[in-house]
Amino acid sequence: MNGSEPEPYNYYDYSDWYSDNLEPTKTPVEVVPPCDPTADDQLFHISIAAISLVVMLVLAVATRSKRMCQSFQRGSPSIFNPVNFLDHTQNRGLAIAVFTLLFCKLCVLVIHPVPLPLTKDETPALKELWKILSIFYFPLLYYPLLVCGTLRSKLGYVLGSVLSWTHLAILCWQKSDCPKTPEMYKYYALLNSLPQMVCFAFLGLQYPLLLLKGSKSDPKSSEDLNHDYYKEYVKSLLKKRPAKTSPAGKDKAPLADRISDTIKSYIYTPEKAFRLPLKLAVSGAVSFMAVYQVMLLLICSVIPILHIVRAGINEDIAFLLLGFNIILHEDRMEVVKIVIHYTWCLEICYICAATLSGLVSLLMLMRSMVLHRANLKELYKGHIYNEYNLRRKSRVSHFGIINWMGFTGTQAAVMCLAMAIQTLVFFLGFLVLVFLVIIPILYGQNLMFFQILGMLWPLWLMLFLIVAVQHVTAQFAFVKKDAGTRNLENRAGLFLLSYLLFLLNIVVGVVVGILRMVVTALYNIIHMGRLDISLLNRGSESFDPGYRCYTHYLKVEVGQSHPVMKAFCGLMLHSTGQEGSAGQRIRDAEEACSMQSGIPLVQQEKRLSKASSARRARYRWQLLLTLVNNPSLLGSRKHFQLQASDSTINGTLNRSSKEGSKKETDMAAATATADSPATN
Repeated sequence: MNGSEPEPYNYYDYSDWYSDNLEPTKTPVEVVPPCDPTADDQLFHISIAAISLVVMLVLAVATRSKRMCQSFQRGSPSIFNPVNFLDHTQNRGLAIAVFTLLFCKLCVLVIHPVPLPLTKDETPALKELWKILSIFYFPLLYYPLLVCGTLRSKLGYVLGSVLSWTHLAILCWQKSDCPKTPEMYKYYALLNSLPQMVCFAFLGLQYPLLLLKGSKSDPKSSEDLNHDYYKEYVKSLLKKRPAKTSPAGKDKAPLADRISDTIKSYIYTPEKAFRLPLKLAVSGAVSFMAVYQVMLLLICSVIPILHIVRAGINEDIAFLLLGFNIILHEDRMEVVKIVIHYTWCLEICYICAATLSGLVSLLMLMRSMVLHRANLKELYKGHIYNEYNLRRKSRVSHFGIINWMGFTGTQAAVMCLAMAIQTLVFFLGFLVLVFLVIIPILYGQNLMFFQILGMLWPLWLMLFLIVAVQHVTAQFAFVKKDAGTRNLENRAGLFLLSYLLFLLNIVVGVVVGILRMVVTALYNIIHMGRLDISLLNRGSESFDPGYRCYTHYLKVEVGQSHPVMKAFCGLMLHSTGQEGSAGQRIRDAEEACSMQSGIPLVQQEKRLSKASSARRARYRWQLLLTLVNNPSLLGSRKHFQLQASDSTINGTLNRSSKEGSKKETDMAAATATADSPATN
């Protein structure tokens, strides 16, 4: 400065841009005081925890008495079995609602000053301890909501309805008393509690519907193996399907049809003969809720701060900028207008980035649901190599069980992290676009970005000419079309041009390398929330922990809940039950006749023994045939521990040597003659 006149600065004229509402006036910032609802949260949680404990005790007593009155049945319900994740036919709404509630509570724990509602201690040193205890408390609190539906009893449905409506009534009461809270955004707590209200209302309506359906339906029809879904799935497989069009036919399809097929590939439409597993359905619902909660958290944590900053801008900002040798305008009021305009553009960029991140996450989630179904169908058909690209053993491993248990939580966490990273990257991209491209073009000033690009015009012209020359010569000079085939021609010119353009292609390669990094980074950022695809190449998929978790989950899911296997087991149990009941009726009638007449029915007993032995032999041969054609079922046999550990690889018998093949066949025959289908 030194007393000399400052150099003229090219500033923008915002006089036409602003209206009277954007004048730099003092906007008061609303301060929301702490609010205590009349329905005290601590007292409510103490009461509801006690009520939930009483409900569990009542259900335990009712379940125990029911077991004592009835004969033992396979898969009988218990309070220690909250939900059967391997049952494709049970009601999914209850599990989805409860898991969504748990995720919403986790989002509240992140910013709440008192994470554990059973205490009001706000000591900062104990805050992390209360968070850890809350992570265990809320699953236990909502556990009865799942158990009431799992037991499939009228008492459970009634108690579940009472608990759901109690939670909903108290939550609505608290939010009506205190719609505004001082944490972050004044309406954040209210917006966060809306999904919880919807879930409680759904549970409150679902339990009465289950109560009405349960009183009218046959209890045996609700069991997993007795459900008609597996039979319908097998029927759909046996139906004659139309021939698939070849890839060449797809390439010749009209553009409108190809666009329509692409759009349909991102929209999940339910199929009658196929249902997604329960864990995948829960993961999809929780991921959808993660998109909502993360968008709400990102916007409510940043936008109010920008509003406060814009409201506090005054003439002192000109002196602050002058200290950094930044002169926006000679008039301080104009400087205030310019800074307010910049903060407004910053807010718009952030909102656009968060919105784009949410839309991309929803799009990827819909695409994942479509690919989940396609992957399961392929694995059900036995196409293991297409999915895993490796020889994997068909036996369930401890690592696979760990990934199966944590798949839903991993999917939700990865979705949240992906949205945060996407928002940051998109925000930086919008800042570059707005402040270096759009605003300079609108006002025709400070075109630094375009000036830098203009200084490099010889380089861009050279790159364009190099690429154009190679494309033109490759199309017209080096490709020979003869009788519908293509071949090289003018090879001498091709070799000469390749040598002359060697150094120039190095420059092109630098640009290609930069574009490769940008495209790869954008692709990985956009697809980071998906576990059904790997962010690494085909040979390095095993190093991607997310994709490895997904593949192990599919292996456990397919191995333990295959629809064809369940349909086969259901038919076998049904036929065995019918024959057993008919034989029992015959034996009861014969015993009654023999007691009345006093004459032993020796001949009839011999005929029955012959019939039963023939039926037992037929069952054994059917079992042997099943084990030979389906060696992956050997792991479920009680004598499987007698086998060698490498007897089954990827669902096929290891027939590397004649001795091993003979040993496996003899062992299968021995187990077939030792056991009957009823004992296995």
